[in-house]
Amino acid sequence: MIITGDDPEYIAFVKARLRDQFLMTDLGPLCYFLGIEVSSTSAGFSISQEKYIQDLLARAALADERTVETPMEVNVKLRPTDGDPLPDPTRYRHLVGSLVYLAVTRPDISYPVHILSQFVSAPTTVHYSHLLRVLCYLRGTITRRLFFPRSSSLQLQCYSDATWANDPTDRRSLSAYCVFLGGSLVAWKTKKQVAVSHSSVEAELRAMASVTAEVT
Repeated sequence: MIITGDDPEYIAFVKARLRDQFLMTDLGPLCYFLGIEVSSTSAGFSISQEKYIQDLLARAALADERTVETPMEVNVKLRPTDGDPLPDPTRYRHLVGSLVYLAVTRPDISYPVHILSQFVSAPTTVHYSHLLRVLCYLRGTITRRLFFPRSSSLQLQCYSDATWANDPTDRRSLSAYCVFLGGSLVAWKTKKQVAVSHSSVEAELRAMASVTAEVT
């Protein structure tokens, strides 16, 4: 359980009441929770999943020690029929599932994880090779983290984008957005649009509608 607030006395009161009712251990200031590492300084606090990535790379047992600059190549369009079916898709599904949780603190892998997760039912060798590229990217960027400054405005800034007819199978576009509260990134998402857009303008408008709904 995480207890947060801006009143230390009331937090102490809540913890005392909980101890009266339940067997409870106070672990002190938050530093690690469900694979998410939290560090605090006078300038603000940051969250990361560095240990989680280390464990993920160990489970993946990559023979390739290289790192790459981007998690996915530009203009890649994956199809369900690309490559040969994997004889055992369990490993692919496990790794993709781990990446989905990792995206909680790593918005830079949101797009490739969304693409790769579409093939968990029947992954192929091509899909697996792109999954390994994401892992190589994470190896080289393992220390990246989200920073939330203590002194920041409460002004919302939103950005959205769309790739028109990005999916070669159903021609649906992809929406993506991110939302900043002052200097803090507080929300982001990559998702395939629910209908086929007739133009790039329509795809962009759908993306704007999605981020508007999130902000509202």
